[in-house]
Amino acid sequence: MSDFLRQFAHSFAALNKDNLERLGELYSDDALLRDPLHEVRGLANLQRYFAALYANVSELRFDFYGFDQVRPGEGYLRWTMSYRHPRLAAGQLIRVEGCSHLLWTDKVHQHRDFFDAGSLLYEHLPLLGQAIRWLKRRLA
Repeated sequence: MSDFLRQFAHSFAALNKDNLERLGELYSDDALLRDPLHEVRGLANLQRYFAALYANVSELRFDFYGFDQVRPGEGYLRWTMSYRHPRLAAGQLIRVEGCSHLLWTDKVHQHRDFFDAGSLLYEHLPLLGQAIRWLKRRLA
């Protein structure tokens, strides 16, 4: 178990729209963040990305429950993200399970998130969501 991963998760979970300057405590200046929907390079771009993210949701929370270091400077976090967006799922709470792969020295320089983009976004869009849910049922 990694103290770095636990500390990172604790600090990341404490982020909100009012303290995004703390991203510099977690990420290097040249950090790369990738997920199924975005690729963001550099600390300044990360700060803009998170500012836009927090501006568009009415609630956002990360609950971390897995801390797996595979070698020095590399590990995985497992998490549940809970959020509300006024135009998705009638403003109801949406929960998405995911995993983050992190590479770090003193700060994270690569962060890759893995999650189901359909569960995060597409399934909650009015017309597209119905089609995706129907398709998932047909394939199951």
